[in-house]
Amino acid sequence: MLNHPLGLSTLEEKYRSPTSIGHLMSLLDTPIENAPRISRRIVPALKHLGIKTIRDILFHFPARYDDFSNLQKISDVKIGDTVTISGAIKKISLHRTARKHMALVEAVISDDSGSLKAIWFNQPFLARNLRVGDVVNLSGKIARGPKGIYLQGPAYEKITNNKWQMANGGGIHTGGLVAIYPETRGLTSRWFRFLVKTFIDQRKFIVDPLPADLRKKHNLQDIQAAIKIIHFPQSKKEPVEARRRFVFEELLLIQLRALHARAELKQHQAPEILLDLELLKKFVNSLPFALTDAQRRSIWEIVKDIEKSKPMNRLLEGDVGSGKTVVAAAAALLASRAGFKTVFMAPTEILAHQHYETLQKILKSFNIKIGVLTSSKKIAEGSDIIVGTHALIQKDVVFKNLGLVIVDEQHRFGVAQRAALARGYSGWLPHFLSMSATPIPRTLALTIYGDLDLSILDEMPKSRKRVITRIIEPGKRNETYQLIRSEVRTGRQVFVICPRIEPPLTNSESGANKRINESAFRSWEVRAVKDEYKKLSEIIFPEFKIGMLHGKLKSKEKEAVMKEFKSGEIDILVSTSVVEVGVDIPNATIMMIEGAERFGLAQLHQFRGRIGRGIEQSYCFLFPTEDGMVTRRLRAVVDAKNGFELAEQDLKIRGPGNMFGTEQWGVSDMALTAITDPVLVREVRLAALEFAREDPALSCAPELKRKLEEMEKRGLYRPSNFAKHIRILQNYWKVRSTTGLPVGLYMRSRISTSWKTMDQFA
Repeated sequence: MLNHPLGLSTLEEKYRSPTSIGHLMSLLDTPIENAPRISRRIVPALKHLGIKTIRDILFHFPARYDDFSNLQKISDVKIGDTVTISGAIKKISLHRTARKHMALVEAVISDDSGSLKAIWFNQPFLARNLRVGDVVNLSGKIARGPKGIYLQGPAYEKITNNKWQMANGGGIHTGGLVAIYPETRGLTSRWFRFLVKTFIDQRKFIVDPLPADLRKKHNLQDIQAAIKIIHFPQSKKEPVEARRRFVFEELLLIQLRALHARAELKQHQAPEILLDLELLKKFVNSLPFALTDAQRRSIWEIVKDIEKSKPMNRLLEGDVGSGKTVVAAAAALLASRAGFKTVFMAPTEILAHQHYETLQKILKSFNIKIGVLTSSKKIAEGSDIIVGTHALIQKDVVFKNLGLVIVDEQHRFGVAQRAALARGYSGWLPHFLSMSATPIPRTLALTIYGDLDLSILDEMPKSRKRVITRIIEPGKRNETYQLIRSEVRTGRQVFVICPRIEPPLTNSESGANKRINESAFRSWEVRAVKDEYKKLSEIIFPEFKIGMLHGKLKSKEKEAVMKEFKSGEIDILVSTSVVEVGVDIPNATIMMIEGAERFGLAQLHQFRGRIGRGIEQSYCFLFPTEDGMVTRRLRAVVDAKNGFELAEQDLKIRGPGNMFGTEQWGVSDMALTAITDPVLVREVRLAALEFAREDPALSCAPELKRKLEEMEKRGLYRPSNFAKHIRILQNYWKVRSTTGLPVGLYMRSRISTSWKTMDQFA
């Protein structure tokens, strides 16, 4: 261990002086490389976990707890029990196993009721750390071996009756609820418990952001007690209460931030797009289908928003095929007739062209000029509605009289990218409509999208047939291929999605493992598509025309492939997840997904939404990998009646952090998991509204205000900087297109342009 030159106790004495209040915090904010009693060899591992200061150590919370509270006499232990025994070491030895030469440490521990053997594999250092005569606690599972029962690989702790053990009722590694932390190579939970124990007393210098009256009203622990309890609980109930306290604080900050964004938005003016009821009726009557009640309700919510002089900020959430584009088209029509332009942004060129064609069809009788602006096509001059990709926010693209911005599949855009589109170009902020085909549980939507109003399309058109979804076991492949063959022979078409490939690890110069780069990843994807294409075209379906679609194709090549598929020239399209959104092929009735268990539920649902758009019955076949198991997740896809039901299942199975990527929102996994509790979400929301009403400046909660300001500075989305960055974002901000990348890689490689970087353009 590397100790601070003064020693920890000396530092504490130095900072204990009443005249050194400023220094009291300095130990908390000491960089870990300069901190006392932290070995330099674990500094890289700590930083890998995002831990840079002593304060960060205290706020690195356990992921779970091992229950070693079952303290037993040796004579009472039973096979299969997880127990803690306390006694003296009578014998300890180290030797190697005969077959694999594995290090094996054996110890005999005795109490007043008998003796028991403990065995550890691959931990030879224990023979040095533990000595005959040491009094120890051992916690682990009782197993049966050739020579009788023994304690299998137990956690250990010497009992020395030191001040910590006397004050806290025992040790930190055994004898109760033992914290298990998020770990990384070179840093175990045992190491981390030692670090927390070393610095836990520094919690007394942490100022509680939550006022005392708020804590009392909502039955929340103070922050100093909560930090101690969450790391070293004495009962199962204690960490639950401590977590609730920290979750409450984090959700409160998120809600306050959302309310702040709403208040900031209200300071801006927006064009008043007045409701033309006759035009709206004419539009509805011109459609070749009847609107659902959900579509009518959503259109009304939107048109009532855009007729106001304050910017609309609304999320239109609907299942795949629920008719979001028609709802958006109604708003765009009203904006055009009122003399304002509409920008309609999509994440890929395929989806942009799809929207362009759809808008052309449903608005053809209204004399609306629609343009396209992508990296490969520019038909935007004089257009009323401009559909495009990221090219819409590139240098020198300026829209005069912009009244409405629509962003499709907003969950695939970074927060800063969406904020960039929402900047006004005519002295006002345009109205903003964000659309998502990924159904999100309401409590989650209200938290993550707290600054947006919510419209939900929870009905499907009556003409749509439910897609029949089946999990295909390896032995049923040929039978399924025959069904696909019969569908194609009747003129139907097929999508084949190749398995998502996790980027392999590669050794860096430093020896650390890293993911391969984006270019190499795409090469792996292309190889997967080509292999599947070869198998299907040469072995399985040699009689049919098969096409390929992947991320390395140029835009024109992708467009040509999709044009051939849409015209019926291609029978079967083999693709990566580039077809996840936006492809509308009514004649396609089969979706075949290889390696289905490698995709998230939201992705699988998106894939399934590419079919069933015509009047014929459609089928989605889920093919797990040869060695893959039929998981609970795949069964949920089969059983769910709609996307919202599936989203609830995804939330239960994987948790919201894995569903959407916490880095997108700046929300911890702990807080996101708690979002499944609607009672808590409502309680926090009411508390935030009370702050906004009674103390909007947070003058009675200065530490909470400081944390909120810090959160906004750290985040990508800062409403207070809207006006400052309008010109910068208009003229200088370029983003790299992610056309063709699957959601998983997109989330990992998403551009996170900081506000500091933008300031350099000013």
